[in-house]
Amino acid sequence: MQNAVILLVEGEGAGTNSPTSALKKAGYNFEVVHTGTAAFAWIESHGHPNLVIFDSSTMRSKGSRTCRRLRRMLGDTPIIHSRAAATVEDPSIGADVYLEHPYTPRKLLNRVRALLPADITKEEIIYFGSIILYRSKSSVELLGRGEQRMTPKLLQLLEEFLRHPEEIISRRQLMQNVWKTDYIGDTRTLDVHIRWVRECIEEDPAKPKLLQTVRGKGYIFRLSALHPEP
Repeated sequence: MQNAVILLVEGEGAGTNSPTSALKKAGYNFEVVHTGTAAFAWIESHGHPNLVIFDSSTMRSKGSRTCRRLRRMLGDTPIIHSRAAATVEDPSIGADVYLEHPYTPRKLLNRVRALLPADITKEEIIYFGSIILYRSKSSVELLGRGEQRMTPKLLQLLEEFLRHPEEIISRRQLMQNVWKTDYIGDTRTLDVHIRWVRECIEEDPAKPKLLQTVRGKGYIFRLSALHPEP
């Protein structure tokens, strides 16, 4: 379960109400953002988390509006809405579970465990915006372009880029993170795998727009190229 990604949306002044300590002790992998706008940007950049904890009681903006937009963006991804006591429940907001302050860390963690599937550690399906990775089938789907089969190593390499979109990743980093080695004396294996990834995801692998080479530095995945500005 620790491999699940939880997106925590809370105000900067959450203080003792913040569940970060409880989530850390339980071993969960989570990201914290402090505004609705930051949450939307995180999802656009990193894809769907496995669970969202949204604390409207610590936010300056109207919580119902933010929660509705999260639901539209995330589809069936579970949302825990943490809110001030005596708040009138509105089913149209779209949260799966409502928690009213004050509540114990154990109560929150019980809700988290109930909403995360028992086999979530496998992360069989991973969303990165309009790109979907299927670990069980070892394939990738670009919405509008269909599904492509990949070897597990190719899928692992692509995932490394997708988890760091718009960032330059050096050849050394790729060898360390994907092949688990510090040896970079011969990186022909990496060159071949980069070519194979491009053949799976690029419209024209010879002129890549998504996975680009940055001479002397490494590679960069241009997730923005999937949604070019008009």
